[in-house]
Amino acid sequence: MNPVRRTALAVGLVLAVLVVVFATREAGQDRMTTHLVGAVAPPVAGSTLDGSLWDLDDQRGRWVLVNFFSTTCVPCIEEHPELVAFAEVHDGTDPAIPEVRVVSVAFDDRPSAIIRFFNENGGGWPVLPADTGRIAVDWGVVAVPESYLVTPSGHVAAKVVGGVVLEDLEGLLGRALDALSGEQAEW
Repeated sequence: MNPVRRTALAVGLVLAVLVVVFATREAGQDRMTTHLVGAVAPPVAGSTLDGSLWDLDDQRGRWVLVNFFSTTCVPCIEEHPELVAFAEVHDGTDPAIPEVRVVSVAFDDRPSAIIRFFNENGGGWPVLPADTGRIAVDWGVVAVPESYLVTPSGHVAAKVVGGVVLEDLEGLLGRALDALSGEQAEW
């Protein structure tokens, strides 16, 4: 076999192995990391479904969970009850539990579909329904759902790719709170 053919075969074999590894690996801690973790959160600002203005910068001093979603995305539909439960637990009514504001950024969706989705599935947090493409690009969103936990200082503490689960969100928040109370936090 000539050297060119051997090299092409070797490269093809390596690529095939990588495809198999990435396609079959379990989602784990690596699905919760990003280049934004530890950095100042990119802007999230715009008109909400009810016509009011919402800006992440106005939330300084508060924890925020930024959720990118679509009403036609199956994992987004599956995660929604988990987001509702998280928002209810962290609504600020119990002083022993940290308040976390939730905001959703609709990804390629019609406002009427979003309103219907929230009416049917709950969730009373702000939703930015239009002109959100720039926001998604700034955050590096590749596919929905993606969620980001933002610290009170406006830094990204964690990212979750794929649907969220209440237990995992609580764990992320707990680790972020621990990091902020320790010397290790750079935020």
